Amino acid sequence: MANTLITLKTIAREALPRLVDNLVFPAIVYQDFAADMPMALGDTIRVRKPSVMEAVEFDSATGVAYGDFNEECVEVTLNRIATVDRKAEAIETATNLDNLNRAFIEPAAVALAEKINSDGLALYSDIPYVCGTAGTTPSGLADFAAARKVLNTNKAPVSGRRAVWDVEADAAFTQVDAIVHAEKSGSTQALREGSIGRIFGIDNYMSQAVKSHVSGTLAAGGTGAKITIKNAVENASSVTLGVTASSGGTLTGTLVKGDILAIGGKTAVVTENASAAANEITVKVYPAVTAAAGVEVTLAASHTANLAFHQNAFAYVSRPLVNPDGQGVESYVTSYGGISLRVTRGYNQQYKQSTYSMDVLYGYKTVYPELAVRVMG
Repeated sequence: MANTLITLKTIAREALPRLVDNLVFPAIVYQDFAADMPMALGDTIRVRKPSVMEAVEFDSATGVAYGDFNEECVEVTLNRIATVDRKAEAIETATNLDNLNRAFIEPAAVALAEKINSDGLALYSDIPYVCGTAGTTPSGLADFAAARKVLNTNKAPVSGRRAVWDVEADAAFTQVDAIVHAEKSGSTQALREGSIGRIFGIDNYMSQAVKSHVSGTLAAGGTGAKITIKNAVENASSVTLGVTASSGGTLTGTLVKGDILAIGGKTAVVTENASAAANEITVKVYPAVTAAAGVEVTLAASHTANLAFHQNAFAYVSRPLVNPDGQGVESYVTSYGGISLRVTRGYNQQYKQSTYSMDVLYGYKTVYPELAVRVMG
């Protein structure tokens, strides 16, 4: 017999704080949430971009020049539902809230958080700005300084800077005296679970969901072969690469979204997969490239994609899910801290079995790529 004391409201209100506690990425980026706008998977909304303005020198002879106050918007598709679905036995046979937490609520909240964090950290593939060495784990204060330098160069605001590091970098950082002994300066933040600490103006966190980027296979063959710009381009978002060789030049392989290309002292990120054919490859990149024909292009090796960024680089957008239609289906939606969680109870007539589902509707968007840097490891 079902435990009628354990309601959907009980499950949802117990689960949401645990979900929020386990989230990393959504909590440290720009958020847009409206509790009074239930939506469905695939809906698109317009989100105001955080404003960026420029201060200029006042000229007493000409006076001030007024700029337009136009708020820019970006479209974000709510294209993801993180869901945990279970048959009813473990839930309905729970005799008290402690049993319910152990059997369903706690593991479901952790699983949802892992999925949401993972999807957010996949935005690394939009970022063309890099530091560090592919294949070498960040391990010291110099790595924080390198990330800070890129953010400074790109004029990222000094407040609101964060970084998310993989478990290998976290293990290395926790052996750095300046971090481990942070409590000696009166701060214990670096010793808190999930936080590496605030270093060089950056709040640092660890996540198991940090991505590993596997680079494409593009390669030049032949004597003295190099991958080069085939035709001169100016402010181009699509470039054609060829091969330069003293003899037997060939260009084969692929480029994949997220690949980093070094072109004439600057870097660009590949925005769409492409394959070489007839000893050339045409690829879309960001930011736009200006380069002469024959300029050498190098492809960064596979690497761990740690991220340092200002909070406005990325947006996490979520809305409450609509209540499902159908007889015998119940649901309860609760929201807190920019996160909305729906718990649904259904019944499978064919198998005469109750089912429970816990899900979250959301979408991510890279808003300002220049406010982020990929720290390769």
